[in-house]
Amino acid sequence: MCGADPRVVLGLHRSRHERRVLTGALDLGVTALDTSTNYLGFRSHQVLGRTAGDLLPKFTISTKVGYFPGPDGAEHSLDPVRLHTAVEQAVEDLGQQLDVVFVHNPEHSLRNAAPYNQHLLAAACTALGEAAAQGLCTAWGVASWDPSLLPSLIDATVPRPSVLMVRAGLLVGAGTLEAVDALVRAWGLGCGEVWGMSPFGGSTSAPVWDRIDPRVFLREGRRFSRVQAAFRVASHLPRAGSIVVGTDERAHLGELVDALTGQVEERTVQEYRRLLRDRSRDQFA
Repeated sequence: MCGADPRVVLGLHRSRHERRVLTGALDLGVTALDTSTNYLGFRSHQVLGRTAGDLLPKFTISTKVGYFPGPDGAEHSLDPVRLHTAVEQAVEDLGQQLDVVFVHNPEHSLRNAAPYNQHLLAAACTALGEAAAQGLCTAWGVASWDPSLLPSLIDATVPRPSVLMVRAGLLVGAGTLEAVDALVRAWGLGCGEVWGMSPFGGSTSAPVWDRIDPRVFLREGRRFSRVQAAFRVASHLPRAGSIVVGTDERAHLGELVDALTGQVEERTVQEYRRLLRDRSRDQFA
């Protein structure tokens, strides 16, 4: 089982990459940072290294490889050579060894690679395993927005990642949660090796958060805001030891850190998952 409090990871997906965001995170005790080669118009690593190079050693840093600049915008590739080169470039830009490097959304390329998609996934995972063996990163993982394709591809030929990053929270559907469970079993991952991302489904200001009250999932839920409750329960949908969340506002990040004191009603979470499964079955009956 995961500990009571998941680790908060500051995600830079939509961030402006301002130095004050990093100093604010450190002030709150948030010392994990997640980015990607394609964030900030493929400039995330360079900007971080230039504007906050002295701060970066205070963080554990994860990044993702898989998207590359193309003639018509971003293009996706699982070519092992391109992935390995991207890891090398990330280390150079950031000026330090990476803690985790993820294969970014492998499903993007795998859907078009049948019947060789398993071989492609294995080769991509092997490339990152080699990067870790060479000391470019401490560990490697798989980050997937839609993991539904992946469980059918996992066997002994596909290396086991150290970390799996997937969507988390109340807006994640039954199919995604079941696919994550299948991956966790196939790779033998503990919940501390699972990271959740996008706990609000993109925005805390979406109308859905005015229509539902996530505080029902917490003991003494009225002590918390709806946003705090949604964030707190995200680490149980699915079970995750870390939650990646993006914000440029210190106050918002502080509110989420404070939410970690909330106690989740596991029975309510399990009932919610049963309702999701029943609804999913009814839709396809």
